Amino acid sequence: MPKNIVVLGAGVSGLTTAYLLSKDPVNQVTVLAKHMPGDYDIEYASPWAGANYMPVGKEGSKHQEWERNTWAPLKEITEKHPEAGIHFLNTLIYNRKKDQGSATGDWFSELVKPNPWYKDVVPDFKSIPKEKLSGDMDNAQQFTSVCINTAIYLPWLVGQCVKNGAVFKRAVLKHITEAASAHHTGQPADVVVNCTGLASKILGGVADGKMYPARGQIVVVRNDAGSMYSTSGTDDGPDEALYTMTRAIGGGTILGGTYQKHNWDALPDPNIANRIMKRAIAVAPQLVKPGQGIEGLDIIRHGVGLRPLREGGPRLEKDEVKGVKIVHNYGHGGFGYQASFGCANEVVSLVKEVLQSKIRAKL
Repeated sequence: MPKNIVVLGAGVSGLTTAYLLSKDPVNQVTVLAKHMPGDYDIEYASPWAGANYMPVGKEGSKHQEWERNTWAPLKEITEKHPEAGIHFLNTLIYNRKKDQGSATGDWFSELVKPNPWYKDVVPDFKSIPKEKLSGDMDNAQQFTSVCINTAIYLPWLVGQCVKNGAVFKRAVLKHITEAASAHHTGQPADVVVNCTGLASKILGGVADGKMYPARGQIVVVRNDAGSMYSTSGTDDGPDEALYTMTRAIGGGTILGGTYQKHNWDALPDPNIANRIMKRAIAVAPQLVKPGQGIEGLDIIRHGVGLRPLREGGPRLEKDEVKGVKIVHNYGHGGFGYQASFGCANEVVSLVKEVLQSKIRAKL
């Protein structure tokens, strides 16, 4: 008997979850969302992301497990589906002792460890010898990772879902229970999967007060840095970051960034943008010709996204609101892409548990 599932939200978490659920022919999946790939809105975080695979989950945590379980699917897509907009990139990570305790230092603390857990996950991992580092650097590492062109990857996920029979519908809901009556078959949904990110803070029936934004500002340029770069922090403030990544298939190079908690400002700050560009050139001078400075950067656009952070970490669990069975998958902050498949696989298991419990209840 077909199982009717509504996935609420079409960011990377919602689309990856819908993709995996739609692989099972017994599942009839409807994706319901206010924003869809192709939209650019401050409420819709996924298009603004870099995005890449730079693990930040603490060793031994669920976060680590989700990121570990996401590498293999991303690697497989990169190798077998070049049309998905993902490519491999050499990656260099730099750690400065003085960044410990800052917002970005805490964010990147696992990433910049001298002997991180992910060294056994990503290819070509090696530590950079101390003598090759500048005096303010404590340690550094190099490995092969992936960078995702979100403008291509998100629509690719939509295409995979549609190929599997999923149906996409625009909707703006005031209460999560409304999703149960919005399945494309016209029949009630057996389960609703909530992947609404920061919107879970105001969505009726969820209203999660633990949700808050971490504002990220970026500059997208046509210049190519070659490798991906990131440091544990900057001298421009505890909530400013340094990272560069060149997206696949002509997606431009992302220069970042900021990690401003509880900041809802949707407008790019020109002063921050100038600092971002100066930092990027300092770490990757090959971005511009010698002596050019930021004037040598060919800007495509400035952007601001709100990472959906949650106190205590993401919410992945079963729930029931007014008789509607729900599985939550939101609050991934700045690691939505690099934990997407690990989280979505867990959601698939939770959905199966919900559907099996409904069958037992009928018996």
